[in-house]
Amino acid sequence: MKYIIFGLGSFGKSLAVRLTELGHETIGVDNNMQKVEQLKDRITHTVCMDCTDVNAVSSLPLRDADAVIVAIGEDERSSLLATALLKQLKVKKIIGRVVSDLQKTVLEAMQIEEYILPEEESAERLAMRLDNSGIVDSFKVSEKYSIIETKVPERYIGMTLAQADLTNRYNVIVLTVLTLSKESENGLVRLFKRASGIATPHTVLQENEVLVLFGELKDIEKLMH
Repeated sequence: MKYIIFGLGSFGKSLAVRLTELGHETIGVDNNMQKVEQLKDRITHTVCMDCTDVNAVSSLPLRDADAVIVAIGEDERSSLLATALLKQLKVKKIIGRVVSDLQKTVLEAMQIEEYILPEEESAERLAMRLDNSGIVDSFKVSEKYSIIETKVPERYIGMTLAQADLTNRYNVIVLTVLTLSKESENGLVRLFKRASGIATPHTVLQENEVLVLFGELKDIEKLMH
């Protein structure tokens, strides 16, 4: 997959390096030549340009990108301008970085439904989510075990957990099931997750629900594919 990352500060740099390590084509963009030079041998491509310049940004392979991540953190104005520019250029998936409540409100007003709060979501977690489209969120418990939120695989829709038998088949534990819903709040559409309580053998798996799984990542990935 191909990702373009605007802003190569601490967060953007970590994300770009991790995505490259996972085998993705990664283009890192920053207006600071020193940051660009530092990464040129560690990620697929680096570009020094002004992320708010429409002509410069238009020269990037935006249509081929699976997502463009605006990781600019220090300069909120540039971050918002770059995001607005990407929206104007009809980029199919934009992930914005949020460093303040005001910025979050503006992104929601621009209908950017996916954004990251680096204080809450590490570059490692975002890289894992981008690496596998089935992962909604993840939390690394230890070097070996993780808690992963993933969409219910199509083949298990309509089954109970007892019928699916995921623990014996994949060596993972289903902690709970989340229901996703889009709701309007102050004129803005937001995505809400609601837990259904502790999962039981009688829990029925529905389309568009999310499983919260505990186990080794390699086992969870087997379940997802």
